[in-house]
Amino acid sequence: MFKKNTFAAYLTAGDGSYEHFLALLRGGVDLLEIGIPYSDPVADGPVIQQAMERALKKNTKLQDVLELVRRLRRASEVPLVLFTYYNPIQARLEPFLRQAKEAGANGVLIVDLPLEESEEYRSFCREIGLSPIFVAAPTTPLDRIEKIGSLGGGFLYYACRKGTTGVKRGVPADLAERLQEIRKRVSLLLLVGFGIASKDDARAILNEADGFVVGSHFVRAVGRGASAEELEKMAYDLRP
Repeated sequence: MFKKNTFAAYLTAGDGSYEHFLALLRGGVDLLEIGIPYSDPVADGPVIQQAMERALKKNTKLQDVLELVRRLRRASEVPLVLFTYYNPIQARLEPFLRQAKEAGANGVLIVDLPLEESEEYRSFCREIGLSPIFVAAPTTPLDRIEKIGSLGGGFLYYACRKGTTGVKRGVPADLAERLQEIRKRVSLLLLVGFGIASKDDARAILNEADGFVVGSHFVRAVGRGASAEELEKMAYDLRP
């Protein structure tokens, strides 16, 4: 399902259309990350915050996101991962996870759910066959990353910069060293995101990791009105 040399792309459901997601696949993306709109996305920068605002103004509901997953699953076998904050799903965690699995999702990442409070979530995921994916950051101690790696599933998402999401230039100078240290402690696949926006960034990451994630670069394009064809070319141009 999840594999090495993965090019993953993120869009917010209800902001990016079904056609935009399909365009990313045509452009060479190996994994789709589908953001569930939320009114207080504190881990995200202005680009994705604005995308979530646009999606909410269109009255995008959880069931709309699941229907998008169903349509994408019928069109492709690529892994589909739902990115969400805990608040939109907390009151209906088990039915949401079951519906996500039935719709065709392969994994779920709850951005703001601490590992210590995730036992119920991980248990449901194991029971129904979803990968519970977690995030680590430059400030996360290595012993904690090791614990995350032992309890998570699918892959470890490494946010390679401090702060919130957003397009940046280049990769951090210490990234290779940091990823090598993580490799010693984690057997999961390792995907790197936060600010990746060029082919050079992608190549640098793939020297040490199993994949890279591009989000704000695509989300910004959708926000300025990019067509599906434009998004396809952007993805194609990023493929190492």
